[in-house]
Amino acid sequence: MSGFLYFVLPVLGGYTLSSVYLLKNPHVLHRKKRTAFYCTRISHRGGCGERIEGTMEAFTNAVDQGTEMLEMDCHLTRDGHVVVSHDENLLRQTGHDVAVSSLDLQDLPPYKERLEVTFYKGRYSSGADRKFALLEDVFRKFPEMPISIEIKEKNKQLMEKVSDLVQSYNREEITVWASVKSKIMEECRRTNGSMPYSFSQSRGLLLLLLFYTGLLPFMPLEESLLQFYLPRVINRTFIPEKRILRNKLIISLLEKVTMRKSLFKHLAARGIQVHLFVCNKDDDIKAAFEVGATGVMSDYPTLLSSYLCRNQSQD
Repeated sequence: MSGFLYFVLPVLGGYTLSSVYLLKNPHVLHRKKRTAFYCTRISHRGGCGERIEGTMEAFTNAVDQGTEMLEMDCHLTRDGHVVVSHDENLLRQTGHDVAVSSLDLQDLPPYKERLEVTFYKGRYSSGADRKFALLEDVFRKFPEMPISIEIKEKNKQLMEKVSDLVQSYNREEITVWASVKSKIMEECRRTNGSMPYSFSQSRGLLLLLLFYTGLLPFMPLEESLLQFYLPRVINRTFIPEKRILRNKLIISLLEKVTMRKSLFKHLAARGIQVHLFVCNKDDDIKAAFEVGATGVMSDYPTLLSSYLCRNQSQD
């Protein structure tokens, strides 16, 4: 037994020291990823706290307020148009219990006059524009704006249409594939492997496992972005549907496990941007940056820009 420990302890000690050193100095093993964009201010659903989500009015307002990336979700209409919509079923957004895929573009109902902000319960947005935006119109109006597109369904035709539009508008370096589900992300990458992409949920869990076992510094990472909840907003400004996420103890544990400054610093040093969402209060924006986020996603682009202007002027 003593002989075994005599061999194992130095090995474990050497592994631990190597892991800690490489976590802080990832350039020793990895070339820093160079993306065509670096975004501090990201507008969630186009800045849906200030204008109705997913409309051209929302995107225009966000860009006017200094956003550096637009985040959105896309679905395909029955007649083959890629529209910006968070939900496939339009009941929440329009009051009509219909699916985007069951309607032609011209038959999509308008958004409600007032729409509750998902990540700020009790707050509502409104605007003159209540029309679902076409992804192509967003690309045409904002040709140089980085955009993160979440794909929620394994729809090959949708992915191909998005990819075709990205290629047509020469946006492959500044348009990001995003999806919670790994199978969908894999299909997105097969459709267009030239576009940067974010961590899926299972890849994010693997990332944490690699971090806590000390293996992360030795492993290659192909993703360009990590987009993740700031746990402190859950149950306060955002009430999730899943009952387990309504438990404050679970959220506290989630925050302790995931909000690791050393992890985020390591990713940033490797050129992987860390975007925390959805931060709709000054305190949440501050907390996100303090824990090591390279960018913050907000429903309120004016609030985010104001916060950054105030705090940059104080530095």
